Amino acid sequence: MSNVISFTGTVGRDAEVRSIASGQTVLNIAVANNIGFGDKQQTIWFRVALWGKRAEGSLKDYLKKGQQVFISGELTQSEFVGTDGVKKTTLEINANIVDLVGKRDSNAQPAQAQPQQAYQSPQQAYADVQAIAARSPAGLNGSYAEDNEIPF
Repeated sequence: MSNVISFTGTVGRDAEVRSIASGQTVLNIAVANNIGFGDKQQTIWFRVALWGKRAEGSLKDYLKKGQQVFISGELTQSEFVGTDGVKKTTLEINANIVDLVGKRDSNAQPAQAQPQQAYQSPQQAYADVQAIAARSPAGLNGSYAEDNEIPF
């Protein structure tokens, strides 16, 4: 792929999944990306399409309005005539990667999701790190005894 775009943005509406005439599944979302600063800030809207098996999974349950996402894929530009008769241009990304970042919509969490453990003190966190390091052959410093034998 020679035409690649990657960015983070905010989902503008819940994901829609449909099948086209050929039987292939497509997941569509609209993603907003803010560029610039202060008074010169602009919002660019991208239509994002995810095709095939990747569109058929449970990702649609997580892609809700307000969700922060990372998108990477091929940028395409389409022109069409709107209902008002005006020629319009739209940017669409045929996504290869759609990753969730940032906050999650509370309605999108699956039933089996477990909250991460919150440590009550730095000492508790340090004790967990020490326990993990004790089980690792490299210890905390990440060096193995065999490192001296590596020729570089």
